[in-house]
Amino acid sequence: MAPGPTNRTGGQPKPRGITNNEVNFMQTTQTPPVPVAPPEDPAAMSWLEHLIELRNRLVKASLALAVGLVVGFILVRYDQYRFIEFIRNEQTPPGTGLQAVAPAEVFTNAIKVALGIGISLAMPVIIYQLLAFIVPGLTTRERKIIFTALPFIMLCFLAGLVFGWYITVPAALNFLLLEGAGRFRIEPTVESFLSLFTRLMLLNGVLFEMPVLVYSLIWLGAVERKTLTKYRRYAILIITIIAAIVTPTADPVNLALVAVPMYLLYEFGLLLALFAPRKKTVVAGS
Repeated sequence: MAPGPTNRTGGQPKPRGITNNEVNFMQTTQTPPVPVAPPEDPAAMSWLEHLIELRNRLVKASLALAVGLVVGFILVRYDQYRFIEFIRNEQTPPGTGLQAVAPAEVFTNAIKVALGIGISLAMPVIIYQLLAFIVPGLTTRERKIIFTALPFIMLCFLAGLVFGWYITVPAALNFLLLEGAGRFRIEPTVESFLSLFTRLMLLNGVLFEMPVLVYSLIWLGAVERKTLTKYRRYAILIITIIAAIVTPTADPVNLALVAVPMYLLYEFGLLLALFAPRKKTVVAGS
């Protein structure tokens, strides 16, 4: 028997009684091949590798904090706590005395001040380790933004410490220690004084990161400047709530000492955002 006619593509011969159109339909309705999974990226990290990387970064940041803590404790402990006396003389009204009512109060609170100094000294390492863990998952543009903002993050933190030392902390302590001083003898304990001082100093350092935060968010495209400007009244409300939470007392003076600088820094961030690079728009058909 002669073989049946073959199709035009040179495939298997078509069965008798079936037209060419039916053959084409059968070929196009065949079961599609099973998709093959793309090969895994050799640079991709598993969950375990991510955890190991996070652990290594935390260890390095902790070591930097430990070194800063030791340096801070040596500074605070030097010459029988001369540094604490220096803080009291510079930040409180003349004649203000401190008292210790617990056996280990001076020593334990000296560690708190040393910890604050250690955080300030280790801040560059802490921020770098944090960014080194995050950056590999970012785009090239986002990495550029992060590393551009890094020096300004440190400068803003130092500027916040300076502002707190010369403006916020002495104003707050003078108000709190002079209020009612004509009727009462006010002598804060070492614990209350140093806790308030350390908290206000670190708070000012963190609050001064506001311009960098606003600028980076707008540069990244996470939010538009006109949106932050449009809802400025809500920003004022949120800033006031935050200031009421973090201030040591509920009086309007200390509230204003925190809220006003925060709002001015917010506006400064919006001003800097005017110079943020714009995303390039792609024109259709170009």
